[in-house]
Amino acid sequence: MELTSIQKNITIALINLHRQKDRSIKGEEIAEVIQRNPGTVRNQMQLLKALGLVEGIPGPRGGYKPTGTAYDTLRIQQFDNESAVPIYINDLAVNGATAAEISFTTVSNSEACNGVIRVLGSTKDFLMDDKIQIGPTPVNRLTIRGEVTGRDDTSNSILFNITEMISLPKKHVKHYMKYPPLLVDLNASIQEATRLFLRNNVHGAPVDNKGKIVGIVTYTDIANAIAQGKPSVKVKDIMTKELITVDGDMQLYDVVKLFRKYSIERLIVTINGVPKGTLSKTEVLNELTIY
Repeated sequence: MELTSIQKNITIALINLHRQKDRSIKGEEIAEVIQRNPGTVRNQMQLLKALGLVEGIPGPRGGYKPTGTAYDTLRIQQFDNESAVPIYINDLAVNGATAAEISFTTVSNSEACNGVIRVLGSTKDFLMDDKIQIGPTPVNRLTIRGEVTGRDDTSNSILFNITEMISLPKKHVKHYMKYPPLLVDLNASIQEATRLFLRNNVHGAPVDNKGKIVGIVTYTDIANAIAQGKPSVKVKDIMTKELITVDGDMQLYDVVKLFRKYSIERLIVTINGVPKGTLSKTEVLNELTIY
């Protein structure tokens, strides 16, 4: 089925808005996305309904919904529980657009790696040499950055040169935590804590008080104590008492954001609310370093 340019733009905008909002879509909403007159959209909707691509929903909360034929015509797959994949141009989010497919056209060239992104939404804002970012995607949190090298409006595709790709494993935090955690006694001296760190090649550890984790102490805490002329203080005097804990079923991507938010190097991992292990920023970086 061959659609005109305006029909294709309306149908793509309808599919994208319906996926985002999960309700019937007003003609005015589509008109705003494609920057056309609402009357033009309404006129075209009559033709699209006749072609079986659009279903009209009556009533105050009515509007339009795409049919399965619309997805088939535009070769767009339907999935349950879909999430929008954001697209950015020159660090600004592209409203009303999401990435439906990402494919690589070259990966073995030592000088360049190129890709194609299929866009749900308007492609008119993508210009040559624009900085582009796709993602993060919902599962592996894949983020791709690059520069636009061209576009194909007939297939709603953007061609780009890839400059950076980042992805985090989809396993939960409990698969990466250190168990059982290395513990420092509450009443240990900073010299004892330092020797423990050196023996185990770590930069910090939870503090234990009779089987209960009551804080975290790090090399930085020890260095600050020495710099202040307090070499005889104990771990309990310099430890951080406010514990930042994460559930073992949390995604690694969300934990990375916590490291940044709280400017910390180590977290306590809990299973069913009980502290069971630790995860450090260094351990996360090691997991991301394949070679």
